[in-house]
Amino acid sequence: MPEYVLSVDIGTQGCKAALFDRGLRRKAVSFAPLEVCSPRAGVAWQEPATIYEGFLAAVKQLLAGSGINPKEIGVVGIDGQMAGIMGVDEAGQAVTVYDSWLDTRCRRYVEQMRREWGQKVTQLTGGPVSFTHGPKILWLKHERPELYKKVCKFVTVGAYMVGAITGLQGEEFFFDHTGMQYSGFGDNLRREWSDELLYAFGVEKNKMAWILSPFEVAGHITPAFTRVSGLVQGTPVIAGCGDTAASIYGTEALETGALLDCAGTASVLCSKADAYTPDMTHQVITLMRAPEQEQWYPMAYINGGGLCVRWARDNLSGAVKGTYEELEKEAALVPAGSDGLYCIPHFAGRVLPYHPNLRGGFVGMSWNHTRGHLYRSVMEGIAYEYAFYLSALKKMYPGYGFQKLYTMGGGARSRLFGQIKADVLGVDVVICDEVDTALRGTARIAAKAVGLLDLGDLSEAKYGGEPAPGQEDKEICIRAEEENRAEYARMTEGYIRLIEKLEAFYGE
Repeated sequence: MPEYVLSVDIGTQGCKAALFDRGLRRKAVSFAPLEVCSPRAGVAWQEPATIYEGFLAAVKQLLAGSGINPKEIGVVGIDGQMAGIMGVDEAGQAVTVYDSWLDTRCRRYVEQMRREWGQKVTQLTGGPVSFTHGPKILWLKHERPELYKKVCKFVTVGAYMVGAITGLQGEEFFFDHTGMQYSGFGDNLRREWSDELLYAFGVEKNKMAWILSPFEVAGHITPAFTRVSGLVQGTPVIAGCGDTAASIYGTEALETGALLDCAGTASVLCSKADAYTPDMTHQVITLMRAPEQEQWYPMAYINGGGLCVRWARDNLSGAVKGTYEELEKEAALVPAGSDGLYCIPHFAGRVLPYHPNLRGGFVGMSWNHTRGHLYRSVMEGIAYEYAFYLSALKKMYPGYGFQKLYTMGGGARSRLFGQIKADVLGVDVVICDEVDTALRGTARIAAKAVGLLDLGDLSEAKYGGEPAPGQEDKEICIRAEEENRAEYARMTEGYIRLIEKLEAFYGE
């Protein structure tokens, strides 16, 4: 009888794979790095062959290190980056690169869509137009027409990998519904493609993949993938979902009116809502459909926010690279507000709201500022941006409390970062015990899809429900320090004014 779920998360910087048992306890994990091709600013893509190789390496490493018989794996689930897009031909082979969410070459078409149909796109898709699928598809159509003609279906990177290991033909490819807010051409509420939007921009409807629930079985492991991977032929593979959707779903703790901080390559602040309410007024919040259809995840994010923290580590520590821990010790000695120093964390432009010309920087430098000040101000800049997002959420959902923030991802490992977010936002911050919750979320979807989940044996102390025995005292909660609140309120107000002036300086 199958006892395990194989879960794979295809991120920007690598593929993570994990095995979970029927109680969703993680038994083994592996990682294989991925390369982002970025020859110049604003250009970023990933080669499909490289993604496949990274996926295969992570799976083989996992199987070799776990000691588990592949026959005991009952289902495979995959999640992946959400805002990028790629094309496959009629045979299901990649005919384009994966146009990364970090790539901004489609800017001309972002502005066209915003100018001509911006409000309608937000109303129907749930998300403001940005560097996402719609403009990227238009860029390919007009700038690379020979490739556009070869595309049978436009797909996300997660769907591409599902097709690659199950042998899907082009017409069989799918688009999971958690990505509709990035699509540019979808009717999110109805879970269908919008004839109105597709016609307006001259995109053929037959190039859009059929829309599928993440819980659907999309295919089965092929003999060819069995030979190279060791997985058993015929093992079911679910459609899966986007990585952020999987991360949120994996926490299982996000009650309506709570907040979740996904502190990864992007810095994402989101919540959970029970109704479809696009942000028509502010164009800040994008509305993601949850894996389970009757729930919604309103969210906004800093494009590469986590990369700002990594940049600070790599560039503020001399020829011999320092560690996050070393820099944090110095930053912890710096008072709240970094003695008036601001970091603008939009190194790649601002996504929500859309201001692509805006660039990162440090403002307010004086002789007394040290690298500890600089490092702390990077974390504070991300928290100030979160405060701006939270103000938009409060206007959209006036009855919600927003008093608790769960944090997961690599940035959640920093206690100082969590304290800064608590102090700036005025919330209690709960550090999820398992910070890589995308793997767990995908495993949970996969197990439910094939009836493998053992509901009587779940250890979900950090993810909702009653704590398991012995787990009651392990939740790490950071409370806001009142002595910092006034200073951070002043700095947040200054940050918002500064952003407005910088947007005017850089222009639209």
